[in-house]
Amino acid sequence: MEASPVAGDKDAPEDCYEIRLQEHLDDHWTSWFEGLKLTAEPQGETVLTGSVPDQCALLSVLRKIHDLGLTLISVQRRRAKRETKGRG
Repeated sequence: MEASPVAGDKDAPEDCYEIRLQEHLDDHWTSWFEGLKLTAEPQGETVLTGSVPDQCALLSVLRKIHDLGLTLISVQRRRAKRETKGRG
């Protein structure tokens, strides 16, 4: 049985998140959101996507969203795929 990664384990895969906002943000906000990719959707929403190293970093992003008064629509985690070694 494979052990679960523990918090702070540098070999643990980072989780990828998709954070959807009601507002439309332009590209100059990218650095403010710690390197997450910003995608403007046609209906006026913005989708932030990218890897987040841990829950503390995710909370930091969510706090920034709150502090800016933006409307959070959803947060979805997409688990990063672990590389598997083939058998000989």
